[in-house]
Amino acid sequence: MVPSQTQYLIIGAGIHGLSTAWHLATELRERGLGDGSEVLVIDKTAVGAGASGVACGVIRNNYFQPAMRRLMAHSVDVWESDPEAFSYHGVGYVQAAPEAMHADVVQIHAEQQAIGYDSVLVEGVDACHDYMREMFSDWQAPGVSVILHELRGGYANNVASLRGLEEKVRAAGASIVTGVTVTGLQFTDDSSSSRRSARPSVSAVETDAGTITCEHVVAAVGPWVRDLWSMLELPSTTPVRMPDGRTVDVPMWTYWALQEGILGVDPHEFMDNRGELPPVIHVDSDAPLYDDIDGELITDQIWGIYYKPDFHFGGVQGGASPEQVGRPADTVAVDPYGVSSPEFVVGEDFVRMWTSALAVCHKRFQGRRDVYRKEPSGGLGAFTPDSFPVFDSFRGNAYVIADSNHGYKMIGVGALVAKELLGEPQDLLEPFRFARYAAGELHPTSHSPFPWS
Repeated sequence: MVPSQTQYLIIGAGIHGLSTAWHLATELRERGLGDGSEVLVIDKTAVGAGASGVACGVIRNNYFQPAMRRLMAHSVDVWESDPEAFSYHGVGYVQAAPEAMHADVVQIHAEQQAIGYDSVLVEGVDACHDYMREMFSDWQAPGVSVILHELRGGYANNVASLRGLEEKVRAAGASIVTGVTVTGLQFTDDSSSSRRSARPSVSAVETDAGTITCEHVVAAVGPWVRDLWSMLELPSTTPVRMPDGRTVDVPMWTYWALQEGILGVDPHEFMDNRGELPPVIHVDSDAPLYDDIDGELITDQIWGIYYKPDFHFGGVQGGASPEQVGRPADTVAVDPYGVSSPEFVVGEDFVRMWTSALAVCHKRFQGRRDVYRKEPSGGLGAFTPDSFPVFDSFRGNAYVIADSNHGYKMIGVGALVAKELLGEPQDLLEPFRFARYAAGELHPTSHSPFPWS
């Protein structure tokens, strides 16, 4: 049964929607402003049916952007607050990188130290090789000249962590209703309001199960943000002031296809030299990558992969840089999503590249492509103009959480959004306002092959 009214309506039961609901309901109770029942989460399918449910689950602070680094440190605090409920494994995170990225990694380490985030920096080809051989006796990746080993972070089991969040939402008094599709928004002229927006605010959300009136609405819909953005009557393009002073009108949303998969080996085969779970490993390399089976050149451009043993997935699980969907956002079919979409599941090119890169890094993975698990994997991410999140209010009472596919690891965003919904602006979210595009206040970019680094 879908309520006909609520004070706070959150659309999307993924990592952001559930985290926001949990923290908001908790804040309302602790402040004596309610009992949590003022918060309602709706989702058109089920808890974790979107991007959060197909996420690799990696949790890291390895960002070249100071604002992202501070925000991720906050999120790691939340992951560490209840590892059992979140199925969180704090094994750490290692980035191994080539000389082209050396200065970037050194800067990340220095700024991690400045905010008290524990990490170890290793410099020099020989020192890096020795450091990794201390961890893995079969390490053999060439050309690594700098390593950043984050002692915090790691990974979480995506589905299990969402179940834990769901339990926290319900325990805080909030409600979750699934199988409810948003079909439109209703607006009212709120000219007497003291809210920032002078435009009509959202008065109700139309669904296929009835209309829900609300005082506040939160869009936490991952790759479906394009559609909620349109319902809010916000522009499909936005002017961006470039570093050279030019202003360019660019698409607000660009879709990328995620590239992840599983090598079907016993996870115990990928322990460290102590027989324990290793850190999540991320390798960027500018060494030519050759096919592990036939020896043909795959790429002579910089490439990157990440991987970890994962008993939840039942193998070694990881991925590579996503691939841009080469057409306008409004022509991309987000549904069916994830493994249900024959268009956006990973193909043989990814399997060839990823398994060959694993073999380059570890002798134990040589000649193991035949055990790659040939089951559908992948999904879509909706990226913003600069590939970094937008967290902001529109129309006075509509809050948009547009994570630009950084989402799953950012479990702490919900805590900050909850405070903003209660009238307390959060410094950690300030660098992610929509106005940064027109102002030219863009986040710096690194030399990584990944669009989100």
